Amino acid sequence: MVRRTLTALGGGTALLGLALLGQIVGLITLAGVLLSFMLGLVFAFPPAVRLARATIGLHRSLVLRLTGTRIDVPYLPAPPPPVPLHDGWYRDGRKLYRTPLIPSFNQRLNWLFKDPATWRDLTFLLMNLWTTGLVVAAPVLLAVLGVVRLVSGDPLGVVWTALGAGVAPWYAPRAVRAYGRVAEAMLGPTRKARLAQQVDRLSAARTEVVDSQAAELRRIERDLHDGAQARLVAIGMTIGAAEELLETDPNAARALLGRARDASATALQELRRLVRGIHPPVLAERGLGDAVRAIALDTPLRTHVTVDLPGRPEAPIESAAYFAVSELLSNAVRHGGAGEVWIDISHQGPVLRVTTTDDGHGGADASRGTGLNGIERRIGAFDGILAVSSPPGGPTTAVIELPRAFAAPRRSPIADWRTIVIAMCWTLCWIPLFPQGLVTMGLKLAGVRVKSWFLAMHVAEPFQWPVIIGMILLGGAMLTTGVVLSARQREAEVGVCA
Repeated sequence: MVRRTLTALGGGTALLGLALLGQIVGLITLAGVLLSFMLGLVFAFPPAVRLARATIGLHRSLVLRLTGTRIDVPYLPAPPPPVPLHDGWYRDGRKLYRTPLIPSFNQRLNWLFKDPATWRDLTFLLMNLWTTGLVVAAPVLLAVLGVVRLVSGDPLGVVWTALGAGVAPWYAPRAVRAYGRVAEAMLGPTRKARLAQQVDRLSAARTEVVDSQAAELRRIERDLHDGAQARLVAIGMTIGAAEELLETDPNAARALLGRARDASATALQELRRLVRGIHPPVLAERGLGDAVRAIALDTPLRTHVTVDLPGRPEAPIESAAYFAVSELLSNAVRHGGAGEVWIDISHQGPVLRVTTTDDGHGGADASRGTGLNGIERRIGAFDGILAVSSPPGGPTTAVIELPRAFAAPRRSPIADWRTIVIAMCWTLCWIPLFPQGLVTMGLKLAGVRVKSWFLAMHVAEPFQWPVIIGMILLGGAMLTTGVVLSARQREAEVGVCA
């Protein structure tokens, strides 16, 4: 408990210091923006944005280290370098340039200016110190205020020091985690950015799927031409020869017909294997669970299959999961040297999850073969993921997750308690934070004794600073609660819409 509290207090102090640094960097960035777009000094804008992004990168690293919350980078990809025309000139709009310097600068300027994350970073740097920065370090600030009071001869300083030390074990760890949630909501990719990234991934996956489908069609055509088609032609020729020998040599004709019958049985087996490779009938008729049990019976491994599904997923997703399991079983037999395998097919909400574990010697690596890469390409078309753990010596565990395989339950349109809390927090948090907190603090530091409707100015002198700090903490806590609940609600809405 003590170590956890001290770690949280140290983390809160570090976050407050970084928020103070961010405030300075935010003011510098704001000055660069004003110089660029009010005085025309556009060359000051890119360095200011790079400085802001570097500071935000420190925030991401520190939040990850303290809270374990990974904040994805939301920035749009940098534009490619300008390409010269056939005559060596570079075009930028309607103008031509001899060198790529100005076109490249204009492209980067538009890239930074039109990226919404640029302005979200600036807003975070300017607001962070006065909201979550003060909230996360509240116990330390109370203790420092108490020490300052004691040094100045005020005995009430003991109260504030004891208050800061008393609330620290409960408050500090939660405040650090809340800071991580707020930073994730403010600095992470928005829903629009995530959808754009998903579109890019799906476009790349679509290209790979089209290529793989073309290769699969060529393989099917080759197998039909070299296998079943050749056998059917041979059967026809054998029957024709038997017809010619039927009158003169019945025994030889009978032997040729028997050979044609065997060849037809072989051709039928080849056609069945080919059809099973395209779309197995058991998968269409019985579903994923029975289809996996069927291929498990055909393997030489001792196989244990567990199925827990609320229904049948969509046919394309079901087919992708089936062939992925088939490939994993083939790898376990041919490359893993396994003798036993466990297959678990389950779901987590709308997500289909397939887990295979074998007792082979391990060492599976996607970079050394095409089997795992083929699985990733197949499930990538459905935004699926493949995670493989295969240390040397085994065991090998592969987890496949396919989102949106099942219909997610629709949320009721009636507002729940989260919606009410979010509305109250966003509507009321500015009252204690700014006029009753920060503005009153500025008046107190400046020695202005205007009471007006500032609550802290109407209480006795020893209690004015506690009221001011309490108002700032209350407003910051309400703002933090609103941001965190809003982020969670957006995540839920994205999941439902998907």
